[in-house]
Amino acid sequence: MSVEKVRTYLETLRLDDRIIILEKSSATVDEAAVAVGCEGKQIAKTLTFLTDNGAIAIVAAGDAKIDNKKYKACFHTKARMIPGDEVEGYIGYAPGGVCPFAIVEGVPVYMDISLQRFAIVYPAAGDDHSAVRLTVDELWQAAKAVDWVDVCKNWE
Repeated sequence: MSVEKVRTYLETLRLDDRIIILEKSSATVDEAAVAVGCEGKQIAKTLTFLTDNGAIAIVAAGDAKIDNKKYKACFHTKARMIPGDEVEGYIGYAPGGVCPFAIVEGVPVYMDISLQRFAIVYPAAGDDHSAVRLTVDELWQAAKAVDWVDVCKNWE
């Protein structure tokens, strides 16, 4: 169901042919990298947080970790991840398949600069057995990203 929602959305951008349905799980960065056949750092993971203004999504490279000081400097609040059992309600996808496409209306998507070093990245496509092969520019467009942020560490 969720993959079909992503497919329908990506059809409008003529990117639906980039969806990859996987036999193996892609629920974690490591699993996704094996299933897709890339390095873990090329997995574009969508991290979700609660702010005083509601939920936000940040797409970051697979090897990047949220840096609490950078996050607070950028968003002026402590980083509070959405609890796993609440992610689908806030974002529209269950953990393991969270992606930045066709998410709940009004949730802003930010892209971390850790992604800028890649030509191709692989975000999820709505469930734990899917991915999408995109350039970073295509990801930006498809995610309707609002800004680049520098909120991660351990990737440089």
